Amino acid sequence: MLKKLRWRFIIAAMLSFTTVILLIAALVNIVNYYVVVNECDNTIDYIVNYDVYRPLFETPYGVLPESKPFMALPNEEENYMTRFFFVVLDKDGMILTTSLDRVATVDLMASVAFTKEVLERGNDSGFINGYRYMTYGLEKGKIIVFLNCTREINYMRSTLIMSLIISAGALLLVFILVILLSGRAIRPFAKNIKIQKRFITDASHELKTPLTSISTSLDVIELDRGKDEWTGNIRQQVGRLTGLVSELVTLSRLDEVKPVPEKEHLDLSGAAWEMAEVYNPQAKASGKEIKTDIQDNVTIVGDKTSIQQMLSVLLDNAVKYSDQGSEIRFSVKRQRGKAVIEVFNTCDYKEIPDEKRLFERFYRPDESRNTSTGGNGVGLAIAKSVAEAHGGKITARCPSGKTMTITVEI
Repeated sequence: MLKKLRWRFIIAAMLSFTTVILLIAALVNIVNYYVVVNECDNTIDYIVNYDVYRPLFETPYGVLPESKPFMALPNEEENYMTRFFFVVLDKDGMILTTSLDRVATVDLMASVAFTKEVLERGNDSGFINGYRYMTYGLEKGKIIVFLNCTREINYMRSTLIMSLIISAGALLLVFILVILLSGRAIRPFAKNIKIQKRFITDASHELKTPLTSISTSLDVIELDRGKDEWTGNIRQQVGRLTGLVSELVTLSRLDEVKPVPEKEHLDLSGAAWEMAEVYNPQAKASGKEIKTDIQDNVTIVGDKTSIQQMLSVLLDNAVKYSDQGSEIRFSVKRQRGKAVIEVFNTCDYKEIPDEKRLFERFYRPDESRNTSTGGNGVGLAIAKSVAEAHGGKITARCPSGKTMTITVEI
């Protein structure tokens, strides 16, 4: 139990930190992307509004101006590092003019290919082969400006890779720290659990002596005066308390680090037949019938005593809480590489039980029925602990309060 609690703490801590670190990394890269895109778009705006090019943009049928140094940006050094070209088109999408003076790696054929791809996309802005493009509408056509953003794209890519590397390193470091410190974090819980286990063990020993004394005294009274309603009631309550003490001790043992220290290859089919034979007479005495569907040679690795105790709990629960004259179905089979145990019975709960709480200790969905049957709400908790101790899981389905199906997968 403590090991499971520790790993739950580790998983919760890592999920929380992973969520935070990924959100931070995503936020950094998203903000970086929008900052870079905004800078590129601002540069393109400077190009479009540059006095040397403006007459051409306003009258696209004009003649290209003589090549002059590009000085549109406020920072003079950036003017010399800015590489771009633009294409002027008419209303039909035909290229009227291209300007390739400010770029060295794009020729006329490449500019045509760039323009064709932009027109096919149908977007006013975007990235294409390391260039940021923006489309501006003109009176007699449109202009597409392509700005070389290779450095900016490489910067964004480097930021992304670096943030992922830092995030992975941080996650690994935090994982190591959480592993090292998790033991200290759950130490108070471990102490409380140890105290509870000691209390249960001590209390069980202290209760066994008076219960044995009461039972012995009751035998003497019945020999002397005979059995009556009062002695029968006392014996019933003594039996109930004795069973509760035994179940609490069992739960305490199953909460240990290794609840099943010695496991062996177990014939689950054989163990199931044995328990079915034990409960068949009890079911018939109550006017009920247990229908079995147990496949041969279903085996698991586990402890026979614990597994039989779990089967006993499930069958006892079905016999006690099923309707009078009803049919109980008990099946054991192998499905998808797992041993599957299923117990079905009809029932009649006044309120639909909380399926998630059925395996909690001392949870009883119907107090009146549990009082009459002697249930104390510990049996299914034992079944769950046994299933989990064998690496399995147990679930319950009671959709309408009229049928109960408990399934164990190991």
